[in-house]
Amino acid sequence: MSKGIIDVGGAVREGEELDIAAVDAWLKPHVAGLEGQAEVTQYSGGASNWTYRLEYPSHDLILRRGPAGTKAKGAHDMGREFKVQSALKPVFPYVPAMHAFCEDDSVLGTDFYVMDRLKGIIPRANMPRELNLTPETTREICMSVIDKFVDLHKVDYQAAGLEAIGKGDGYCRRQIDGWSARYQKAKTWNVPSFKKVMRWLDDNCPDDIATCVIHNDYRFDNVVLNPDNPAEVIGVLDWEMATLGDPLMDLGNSLAYWVQEDDDFLIKAMRRQPTHLPGMLTRQEVVDYYLEKSGLQPEKWAFYEVYGLFRLAVILQQIYYRYHHKQTRNPTFKNFWIMVNYLNWRCKKLIKKAG
Repeated sequence: MSKGIIDVGGAVREGEELDIAAVDAWLKPHVAGLEGQAEVTQYSGGASNWTYRLEYPSHDLILRRGPAGTKAKGAHDMGREFKVQSALKPVFPYVPAMHAFCEDDSVLGTDFYVMDRLKGIIPRANMPRELNLTPETTREICMSVIDKFVDLHKVDYQAAGLEAIGKGDGYCRRQIDGWSARYQKAKTWNVPSFKKVMRWLDDNCPDDIATCVIHNDYRFDNVVLNPDNPAEVIGVLDWEMATLGDPLMDLGNSLAYWVQEDDDFLIKAMRRQPTHLPGMLTRQEVVDYYLEKSGLQPEKWAFYEVYGLFRLAVILQQIYYRYHHKQTRNPTFKNFWIMVNYLNWRCKKLIKKAG
């Protein structure tokens, strides 16, 4: 298989250089058999945390750390991410093997952890052309990705010692209350109030259908495929937001990013995974397949789909709020307000259809 299809790091971004001498000095006593000097590259994905590849003669490693100026608390809790993956690995083998966690600020000035690199294909907005995928193989890949999602939701979190990673029961209600409050705080003059959507979600919020480990950001660009057999998932990445919650809320989150082939141009402009390819399941097929495999039966699926779209709108609006108030100058965020308006329309359309 061509090396060109395997996901690799690129040049380290300016201002995000890694003090590899300090890392190397700390790492060698903590990773058995680590030898030689590392070649350092950086992955472009993952705007939240910085991700580096440390390619040693003896080991191929990934280092994850928070952005400059962050400590262990809050959204960049490397210790939590390390512990979650360490506990999950024995019961969900698609998690990379963890090696070491560092909370000594004298090394990099922030916490970081190191794990094995999984050598494979990460399906981003477009699949590598060299794969020459048929619709049949594409469908097989799609179903394999959903199968791993179902497998995750069936993990016995108590046996894995993961009871403390979330609050458990009451997850649906907490999410509706929490995301509604976040939207109101981030609202700008050029986006809708979302009052109808928030009221509908509040009125239709169900009890949790189950409590399990949820990924909270399960997308194609967070899975790793076997380069010799792309229909085989060999890894699941980015566990920063993993918690205990309702599995159908997790599915709703994932579906919000699912852009299918017959969607309009606006939603296609948001596409960041290859779900538009011939052979990929439609959103409805994804739901039907997941429910069949999981054995779960919601009273009103529309609630979870609307929730996922609303949550995505809040995330985009929080980012746009920072741009609008000149807290960031990234031009990528300039038109996020348009997508927030569009997602409001999508939510209302689903609510009307649900009756």
